[in-house]
Formats: sequence, structure tokens, C-alpha cells
Amino acid sequence: MVDYTKLPESFASLKEAPPGGHSISERLLEPIVRLEREENRIVARLGGVRIVRGERHEFMAPTNRHSWVVDGTILRPLPRDATQLLVQKIGDVDPTDIPFSTAIRLMRSDEDGIATEPSEAIMKPGKEAADLKSDTIGIAGLEAKLFPYQARGVQWMWETVSRTGGLILADEMGLGKTLQIIALLMIDRPGTQAPALIVCPTSLIANWVREIARFAPTLGVAVHRGAHRTGVVSGLQGSQVLITTYDTMVNDIAIFSSLEWSWVICDEAQAIKNPHSNRRQAIATIPRKRAIPMTGTPVENSLVDLWSLTDFAIPGLLGSLSEFESSFPDSLDSGQRLQRLTDPIVLKRRVADVASDLPERIDVDVPLELDDRLIDHYRDVRDATMERYPVAGALVATLQLQLVCAHPWLRNSAETEEDAAIVSAADMPLMTPKMERAVALLREAFANGRKVIVFSLFNRIGDLLKQACSHMPDTHWGAINGSTPQEDRQTIIDLFAAHEGSACLVLNPKAAGAGLNITAATVVIHFTPVWNPALEAQASARAHRRGQTEPVTVYRLFYLDTVEEVMIDRSAWKNDLANETVPVSTRDADDLKRALEIMPVKS
Repeated sequence: MVDYTKLPESFASLKEAPPGGHSISERLLEPIVRLEREENRIVARLGGVRIVRGERHEFMAPTNRHSWVVDGTILRPLPRDATQLLVQKIGDVDPTDIPFSTAIRLMRSDEDGIATEPSEAIMKPGKEAADLKSDTIGIAGLEAKLFPYQARGVQWMWETVSRTGGLILADEMGLGKTLQIIALLMIDRPGTQAPALIVCPTSLIANWVREIARFAPTLGVAVHRGAHRTGVVSGLQGSQVLITTYDTMVNDIAIFSSLEWSWVICDEAQAIKNPHSNRRQAIATIPRKRAIPMTGTPVENSLVDLWSLTDFAIPGLLGSLSEFESSFPDSLDSGQRLQRLTDPIVLKRRVADVASDLPERIDVDVPLELDDRLIDHYRDVRDATMERYPVAGALVATLQLQLVCAHPWLRNSAETEEDAAIVSAADMPLMTPKMERAVALLREAFANGRKVIVFSLFNRIGDLLKQACSHMPDTHWGAINGSTPQEDRQTIIDLFAAHEGSACLVLNPKAAGAGLNITAATVVIHFTPVWNPALEAQASARAHRRGQTEPVTVYRLFYLDTVEEVMIDRSAWKNDLANETVPVSTRDADDLKRALEIMPVKS
């Protein structure tokens, strides 16, 4: 067996004493740099290309210092300067451990006399690479059983971020992006001196706190916002995970950028897609070892969206913004070329892709927090109602508080509670935390081609949602409530099912309890909780029933420390009772009392 690495490096010297049984070819081959994966490293190898009857063949040099290649028993020359071209191309980078960003740069540079060809393993899309991982993973301290696709995703993310320093998590809504990130943090737990930073919309803070407490209770968490937040860098270092909002991050960028974070996670990362926005420019200045933007829709407006996310995850990967816009104008061809470069750092899976791993129905509770203005409004409504109705106050007040939680523009009607009217208020915005979350869920569902049912006890919520979604063109809106004639209901459902684009059907659960089959929808949003879990279950069953071929994701939106939290707790209690042989308990009075006593607190 010939050890080619010990033969002369120059082809001229090799010709003088070729190894026995080998012949020499004088025909020069076109040199290439071949990028290959060895363990979790990218390695550059010098080689040559030979075209035989239209077929392309690659051959590797014994080392990067040899100016010839081995083709069976034939030794073929490379250009004399091939080794120098390789050195010039990779610069000071170690050829046995090339950063992913450098690999992309090498692939894109074709004006230096030597082309770069990556192996399939290096450029394999995240989804395909994740599918090759194990269905199980053990993570100390993680109190959750991951679905197989989640376990595969976490393994791929850990391997990728360890190599590249960043990636984009773009799994579709309902697939548990938050849990996968928590699992990732538990693999390499951040310390208090270099904590993990999670930046998210205000409406998601409560969910992050709740999910970490549930799945990683040993992970120390702090929330940075409000009037009493710290103003010094050391104040950010008291916990392993710090959660803040995009606006707070911008306001406090001086202290955020004075600390190197072990992780920076951006949830709902469409907030940083505009490279010229204050948010995007501020967050780019935060020192970080690893970065992950999370969004189910990496590209919404133009290819620049993807540049912005990619450049945050791995700075410089796609060059400067001006270079990118010159190289990748918005076109199908550009999109395909860009996709090849970014797919290896993007994990994007749809519910349909992992349906075999999922239950038929995915239930997701979405806790929210009232903002300070709504907290004041909530307290005022409670106090005024109790003062006005001292005897029947409990029942009346809980309904009024439900209206506040649904939307502060709703006012009780003289007819039925479902017919609450809209009275816009200058001091109350259309976009409440709950409305923001609902709109975000709708936007992502629509972007992934999914139809949505929204359930609300108050009929006018549909009008408010349409107003909040006015920036989403070509969306079909339908509604069914108690005043909708029976003979019209199936027509409304048929129009909803037949619409080829974005479609939302707003239903009152009291009107959708029986007889409706709406399997065109695979996303259900309960905008308002109900006291009776059977009513909620019947409503969800409109989409999750025989004939449904895809998993259905059911979201329940509710405000913490309000009447809605009591309703959610009561629903869970009643569901537990239903599992007993003889449920005989009642706690109506206790629940009403707690609903009036529980009170949100300003941050």
C-alpha cells in the first residue's frame, strides 16, 4: 500500500521517481478546494476535476501541499500554483477547522482561480440533517418528554450552534420551539456572569417564565422591564436566564451591550427583520457567544428579511447588506441560490412533516400579562361594578372583567353578553397583549397555508381581529354566532373551506356546539376562556374530529392574575372531575370569590 503523503510534493519531482505500478499523466486538471465534514469540523482539501464523456470526476491530493492527485494508479498534475491558490483563498484560517461563515465565503468567491465545492454533508438542509439524529436524548434537569422530532431538533441545534455560533429556528407554530430552546439551554447551562438573554414581545414574557419554571425549574430566571429594573450591568448577572422585551432592550442597549451573553435568543424574530430598524441595529451590538432567532416565517417581505436574521445569527455570513442586495435581488433564482447557502443553518419543519410524531391534537396554553394601562382599567371596572351591584355584584363583575380581558373597547349590551358593543377609546389601543398574540398566531398560520378558527364568547371580537389584521391582504373572514340563521351556516363553512388563501372563521362557542364540521381548519384559537370545559371541548371538536387528516393545534389565550386564570384553573379542575366515577364536588362560590379577589400587579 503506497503512502502517497510521503511522495514528493511537486509533480516535477514525482515524475522522476513514480511509485511502482503507477503511471504519470501530463494533462493538467482543474484545481478545486473540496470542503468536507470530519466529526463536527469543516476541512478544506485540495483536489482536481476531470471531465470524462461529460461526467465530472473529482480526485484529491495526498495533502494540501501536493500539486498532484491520485486517480487509481494514475497520478495527474494540478497547476503549479494550485497549493498557493489554496493558501491565498483560505488565508489565515486553519484548513482542518474552517468556520461555516468562511466556508460560505469560499464557496461564493469564484474569481481567484480555484473553485470551492462543498460536500453534501456540509450543505444538507437543517430539516434533513435533523432527521438523521436519534429519536431520544437525555438532558439532565429537563423535566419534559420530548417528541422524537423535538429530540432530533435539539441534537441538530446543539451540533450546529457549537460549530457555527448561530442558527435560525423556524419550526411551524405548535411544534414547541420554546421547549426546544429550553432543552438547548439545559445542555450547556448558562452561568450568572454570562447569562442567556431572551428577547421577546411583551405578550410572550409570561409564557417564557411559565415554560422555564415548568420544564427547567432549576434554571434561575429574571425579567428585566418596568420602572424598577436595574440600570447597571451587574444587575443583569443575578440569574442564569434574563428575559426582556424588544423595546426595553433598545432603551437599555448601553448596559446590554456591555456584557457578553452566553446565548441571545430572539423570539418572534420578525421584530428584527428590518435591518434599518432601531431594534435590529441595537441587538446587533450585543456581544454573544451563540445566537438564535426564532420565527415560523423567515421571509415575509423580501430576501433581505433572511439576510437580517442570518446576519444576526452568524454575523458576516452573507456579507454586508449592500453586497447582499447586489448579489441577491428579489427573484426566484436569487431565492434558490440563497436557500442553498442558508438551509444548513435553518431548521424549518411543518406540522405535516412530523405528523407521525405528534398526537392528533396539540393543546397549547398561552398565558399573557395585562399591561399597566389595562391593569388600571381592570381594577377600575371591578371596583365600579362591585359598588354599583353590591348584591349581585359577583356575577355581574366577573362578566365585566371578562369583557375587559377580551378587549377594553367592548361594552356590555342590554340584550345578551355575546352582543357586547364596540366603543373605541382614545386612551386604550386596539393592540392589546392578547390581540398582539392572536395576530401573531394568525400571521404565522396564514404564512404556512393553514386555516384558523377563532372562538370568542363576544361576537364583535371578529371585527376587532379584522381591523388588527388589515395589513394581511386577501384574507377570507367568516363568522357564525347565535344570530346566524341555521340555513346559512353550512354555506359560511363551505366558503371558508374553499378559499385558497388565508382564511379565518370566528365562532361563538355557544353557537358551534354541535353539527358543524370544519376540518379545513388545523389551528384553533380560544380567544376567551369559558367557565364550562365541555363547551370548550365541543368547540375544539369542530376541527378535531373524524375526517381531519392533520394534527390540530389548539391555543388557549388567557391573562394571568385575572378572572381568566380562574376560568382556566376551573376548567382543568372540572376535566379532572370528569375522570372520576362519581363527580359530586362543586366550588362555584369559591371560584366567583377568587375571580374577584385575584388582581394583576404592575411590573
